[in-house]
Amino acid sequence: MELGATTALYPLHRCKTIYLVRHAQGIHNVAGEKDFGAYMSHDLFDAQLTPLGWNQVDGLREHVKKSGLAEKIELVISSPLLRTMQTAVGVFGGEKYIDGVNAPPLMVENAGHSGRPAVSSLNCPPFIAVETCREHLGVHPCDKRRSITEYRPLFPAIDFSLIENDEDVLWEPDVREPNEAVALRGMKFMDWLWTREEKEIAIVSHSGFLFHTLSMYSKECHPTIRDEVGKHFANCELRSMVLVDRSMLGSYSSRFNYAGKNPTGLDVPSDIADKKQVDEAQKN
Repeated sequence: MELGATTALYPLHRCKTIYLVRHAQGIHNVAGEKDFGAYMSHDLFDAQLTPLGWNQVDGLREHVKKSGLAEKIELVISSPLLRTMQTAVGVFGGEKYIDGVNAPPLMVENAGHSGRPAVSSLNCPPFIAVETCREHLGVHPCDKRRSITEYRPLFPAIDFSLIENDEDVLWEPDVREPNEAVALRGMKFMDWLWTREEKEIAIVSHSGFLFHTLSMYSKECHPTIRDEVGKHFANCELRSMVLVDRSMLGSYSSRFNYAGKNPTGLDVPSDIADKKQVDEAQKN
């Protein structure tokens, strides 16, 4: 049998399964398809989902539940923009919020003029907002976020504690973040995931962020895999991937490994034992 490099083995505790999701259709997507210049419009500031976008959310939510993925996910991470948080809670949140339930909703009724009922935080994983997985920064008002003070009443059960600044200090009106910087930010985000204990994580982000990050990671892959990993995401598309720690960033040991019991005899593989026996015979 010829040996090749077509496969690879990694310890299970050095791997995480991540579920990457691009947000559903936003009002900026519709406007930008008609006229690219519309992305400069301040009317699209922190763009919310369209009615079609919410239909896409409902479709993905049904898939996540039917496939059993809803029971596997331990954490949901969202970019802190309106369209990504709407998508995240709509897909991975609890059932409709009921008055009198002693738990804050993930999203209040009609958040972002959605016309949608409140979303419960019961029986679903925790949600955190992370600034590192935002879309291209700068110039386009649709990619500028609101203050965290404005978001908290709309998404009471999302954890915003990892965001340092209340106002958006990253977005600049006249400087668009280079593609290479987006990719490096994405790799920094992936490294940060290794500080988390969760093994099954959903990430709701943006087309540009996902495309440039995955294109960077797929450079060393076979062309077929590179094309599969690096292609653009459709609205509300979900892709499952395995994130491998190749540099000992993670510090966790496996819950499933078992060291075995010490035998009474020589504790070496048979091929090594045979060689030692031959060596001893040659000495004599």
